[in-house]
Amino acid sequence: MSTQTYKTKLGGKDLIIQSGQLAGLASGAVTAQLGETVILATVVVSKEIREGIDFFPLLVDYEERLYAAGKISGSRFIKREGRPSEQAILTCRLIDRPIRPLFPKGFRNDVQVIITTLSYDGENDPDILGIIAASTALMLTNAPFEGPVAATRIGLVDDKFIVNPTRSELKNSKLDLVVAGTSGKVMMLESGANEVSEKKMFEAIKLAHKEMQPAIKLQQEIAKKVERMSVESAEEKIYEDIKKHLGKKVAEAVREIDKETKNKLFAEFEENILKNFEGDYKQIELKSALNKLIEKEFRKAILEEDFRPDGRKLDEIRPIDIQVGLLPRTHGSAVFTRGQTQSLTIATLGGPGEEQTIETLEEEGTKRYMHHYNFPPFSTGEVKPIRSAGRREIGHGALAERALVPVIPSQEEFPYTIRLVSEILASNGSSSMAATCGSTLALMDAGVPIKKPVAGISVGLVTAEDGKTFKLLTDIQGLEDFCGDMDFKVTGTSDGITAIQLDTKLKGLSFEVIEQSLEKAKIARLTIIDKIKKVIPVPRKELSPHAPRIMVVKISPEKIGEIIGPGGKTIHKIIDDCGGKEVTSIDIDEDGTVSIGSTNPEMSDKAVQIVKSLTKEIKSGEIYTGEVKEIKRDRTTGKEIGAIVQLTPKVDGMVHISQIADHRIEKVSEILHVGDRIPVLVVEVDRERGRVSLSYKAAKSSLLDKKEKPASR
Repeated sequence: MSTQTYKTKLGGKDLIIQSGQLAGLASGAVTAQLGETVILATVVVSKEIREGIDFFPLLVDYEERLYAAGKISGSRFIKREGRPSEQAILTCRLIDRPIRPLFPKGFRNDVQVIITTLSYDGENDPDILGIIAASTALMLTNAPFEGPVAATRIGLVDDKFIVNPTRSELKNSKLDLVVAGTSGKVMMLESGANEVSEKKMFEAIKLAHKEMQPAIKLQQEIAKKVERMSVESAEEKIYEDIKKHLGKKVAEAVREIDKETKNKLFAEFEENILKNFEGDYKQIELKSALNKLIEKEFRKAILEEDFRPDGRKLDEIRPIDIQVGLLPRTHGSAVFTRGQTQSLTIATLGGPGEEQTIETLEEEGTKRYMHHYNFPPFSTGEVKPIRSAGRREIGHGALAERALVPVIPSQEEFPYTIRLVSEILASNGSSSMAATCGSTLALMDAGVPIKKPVAGISVGLVTAEDGKTFKLLTDIQGLEDFCGDMDFKVTGTSDGITAIQLDTKLKGLSFEVIEQSLEKAKIARLTIIDKIKKVIPVPRKELSPHAPRIMVVKISPEKIGEIIGPGGKTIHKIIDDCGGKEVTSIDIDEDGTVSIGSTNPEMSDKAVQIVKSLTKEIKSGEIYTGEVKEIKRDRTTGKEIGAIVQLTPKVDGMVHISQIADHRIEKVSEILHVGDRIPVLVVEVDRERGRVSLSYKAAKSSLLDKKEKPASR
């Protein structure tokens, strides 16, 4: 097996692709390298057609290997990689979306693409390489793949674009945009942004498409001698037979406004053709042909009559209903309903210790803001088993999370961990955008001081057979998504875009479609933001009474051990002394930031005072209020010589009998008793001997003169 090496430039760096060295039994296999990041892409194409399906059976997997970054799992019990991380699933979706539309509709052979990260340098992400390598490996097979496709990432620092920025550069970037495309069209967009304008975003998309062209040309050169298999389909004859049989009935049903009536008619059509063509064609072929007929009539109604399935204008948003504060015990809640799509979003606030710990190939650390998205089967009126979150749920949740990141207050401004959960209660298109709007509302209802409201909308597309004439649809619903060509989701504030996710069924989109879609989305987004502001103009001033109050105390990092105590004994005692469950958390950062969470303000204040007293440095001249813990006696004579007073939980001092009263007393117990709380003045601190000398009479005199209250311990 001879190794072939190919090189080109991607964002000013060497892109190296090798074939013929690894995975020789796969249908196609290459390695791709950028910097010191290396990934292996393999493709296997089944020789047989999978019978009984009406979809293309493409499976894309992204295998994250910790060894690529020289890591071993931090788990004590499990050292091998388990189920994919959320980041791995998002990368997998990123690779899948631009290559799936580039296969013929009638292709039914199984195709599996596996991307394995072999080496990761911490700067050049594997996702861009994964798209390029997957496309290259496909180009080396005989699959009818109509590529190649490539990808580029664009950053924006100091108002200047950076092509394929490193992870270090992305930390200061207002934009993280991934664009995938062919030589002439854009296939996929995925972006997070900090209120970037539509104009700037469009410039970035065009730049990315230009920069990926060398990688596309390189793939064309690599695969110039490969022959592709042909795809035969009897779909056209079946389609014509069904069209002739049903006549104009499908066209009339497509134009029926009432959804229930429409669906009933579609069900009757299916029953009719299955009965009348039984034995002539396979059931799966008949259903597929009927769907194609419905799709064509739908597209005709849009293109020729501007007629949408529910009677709306092309740029009209479905009716919106907004409610906040529905649930009595949650920290924040909201229901956002748009047409037949409904999202219930709940906000939960916690202490810093409840942050999510992240350990992936690309990063290690914590995350304090999270959004989770649930899509139960009843939301579409279906009966299905409920499983753990799938790729779709994780992808939609990540999009809604990314949309709000730019407006979430910093930890210094709002020292809480924030978790949002969107329960999709009904879905007829754009549920992820409903979740985004619901997130804004739930956060504001919870009193989280977000900088601005964020809203999202999806723009659809219907294209004529000539590929030039097209119509854009604002706020697409289910049938429009199913029959249309594009799902272009855009989120943002009134001042700019915060996230984008674009999928298309076409073999790419023109820049004209993209530019107009961004403008359509902006108009709709501003309309929704106005509706949000009418219901809840600003975040609530007060948190829910059931939410913990987080109070922050700064201590010297050297004092952290005194707060924790041996085996956490001291910190547990603080919680117990302050009501147990009422103080929900005490979290300490390495820089000495102590965050105290409590549902009881009085207990929270008490915990703060204890922490301060534990870490406070005792100085001469300061006055404290302390408890008399012991009457000190002379070991030889047994006479009372003073009182031991607790200044802080860790520091005691002694008031000599001569420092108790202005006159001579024979016994300390004439004036002081164990359990008394008294003001004392620190006379001297002997750090070498660990002794603190106190004066009761000086403290009383000073307080009387200054009319001050003593510092609380």
